[in-house]
Amino acid sequence: MSFDSLEKEVREETPMALHKGEELHPDHPDDYLREGERWATEEDMSTLRRVSDRIPTAAFFVLLTEFCERFTYYGISAMFQNYVKNPYKAENSNPGAIDGGQQMATGLNNFFQFWCYLTPIFGAIIADQWLGKFKTILLFSFIYIIGDLVLTLTSIPASIRSGGALPGLIIAMITIGAGTGGVKANVSPMVAEQYGRYRPFVRTLKNGKQVVVDRELTVQSIFNWFYWSINVGGLSAIATTEIEANVDFWPAYLLPTLVFIICAFVFWLGRKKYVITKPTGSIVLKAYRVFSTGIRNYRAAKAENRLVLGEDGKPVNWINYAKPSLCADSGDISWSDKFVDELYMALRSCKIFLCYPVFWLCYGQMSNNMVSQSGQMNTGNVPNDIMQNLDPLCIIVLLPIFERFIYPAFRRCGLELRPVTRITCGFLVAAMAMAYAAILQHFIYITGPYYDMAGDDGNGFNHISAGIQVPGYILVGISEILASVTGLEYAFTKAPESMKSIVMSIFLFTNAGGSILAFCFNSISTNPHLVENFAIVSGLMGAFTVLFFVCFRHYDKRDAEETREKTIFEPASEKADFSEGRV
Repeated sequence: MSFDSLEKEVREETPMALHKGEELHPDHPDDYLREGERWATEEDMSTLRRVSDRIPTAAFFVLLTEFCERFTYYGISAMFQNYVKNPYKAENSNPGAIDGGQQMATGLNNFFQFWCYLTPIFGAIIADQWLGKFKTILLFSFIYIIGDLVLTLTSIPASIRSGGALPGLIIAMITIGAGTGGVKANVSPMVAEQYGRYRPFVRTLKNGKQVVVDRELTVQSIFNWFYWSINVGGLSAIATTEIEANVDFWPAYLLPTLVFIICAFVFWLGRKKYVITKPTGSIVLKAYRVFSTGIRNYRAAKAENRLVLGEDGKPVNWINYAKPSLCADSGDISWSDKFVDELYMALRSCKIFLCYPVFWLCYGQMSNNMVSQSGQMNTGNVPNDIMQNLDPLCIIVLLPIFERFIYPAFRRCGLELRPVTRITCGFLVAAMAMAYAAILQHFIYITGPYYDMAGDDGNGFNHISAGIQVPGYILVGISEILASVTGLEYAFTKAPESMKSIVMSIFLFTNAGGSILAFCFNSISTNPHLVENFAIVSGLMGAFTVLFFVCFRHYDKRDAEETREKTIFEPASEKADFSEGRV
């Protein structure tokens, strides 16, 4: 089936068709009411409890797609550290294939993470300019499958023994990373786009109480469940590392490959249910022209002492000088004042991501140095790289608790945890996790029989239980719930409609920034320097937590005010009309 015929089958984004009992908003035809609902007033927003809406069926298809993709990603990447570091079928050693050592394993892991979170930039450009999100995800899924097949075929015993494992791994990493970029940049904004109600409305519950259904909370809920599906998929590493330890690498890689084939089929299966947004053209090229025009015109205005003043009496921002309404010669300008405003909104929202690379540096320790750390400890009858699955297990358990109990409890107390507050708390918990890992590594080094050489050159483990790692993984999981989920939510809600994939890909690119930072730590990502590694990462995260809060603490109040200004409420006098069947 061609992409053109696929496009005819999917439902493009249009005002929703009304069903029985539904009524459109008089000023906003994209919004509608179902029977038993009414538009919220300002009084409702201040007196009634705010809740999230039900998640649309189409969103569950996207959630299932993300589950399958993450099942594959984490299922294969969880084995990379052992696959590269250790020799194949060696006695008294963890499973391995390439025998490249700790530094090569950590370096390749960091490269893979960097590449996987660099490519979403290209995936977003392709989706926004040419294919749209649906077709981009489908196309890059096939590229992803090719990489999985290369990895599986080059991990068979004959290939490993003949030296094909390392080149096969590098080719697979590049191909899988490219596929990841097309999927990751578009699947997260697409899942939120399936919810098409924008204005707050009042719903009466079965117990007779009235609540305000709030889009902001619904999007937050969608991304919480989106992240939950990611971590359920991440549990695949339990199965693949067990197969790796007890059978071999090739069947461990084959399982995620088969699951991703199912992933592509499931995503295609929901094609008639999706809300599909059309590609909007070359945002990147147009943005470059806006920037250059704005800077050029601003410099000229400043030199000629003719700066434009805003409503507050202060000179307007430099980007405003790219607006056609302020340009003396706007003949070759192909954008509107609205596009410039949207671009400024996107830039302002992206500033909040500047501290995220340090957070991802902390998170990356979990898949490389903390795996090696567990290899220096007594793990009993389980493989050392299974320990990292404590993180997704923690998220699966705790995320619904945060969603259903902790966040609503704060709202009821009038202390709503808005995005910057949640991100700050997440950064702080990440710093605590790395501090805990540093302290634990110190105790590993002072415990015999191998001390600071445990796990190297065929050495066994020190006599200390790997169960002591559990609190560190729990802290990492909590930090993800607070910082990573909120970052996804913020990237979607603050990005203009025409730039959601680009802004989301910029947020994902911060993960690549974390991988670049990790390369700087490569020389101390080995024995006997792991205490320093964890301690420096912890201190860096603590410093950036303070910097983040100082720079962005006012964003919560500003964003709440902007959201309220954009929201259209019905006059309170119209509330009585609803009981008579009028809205």
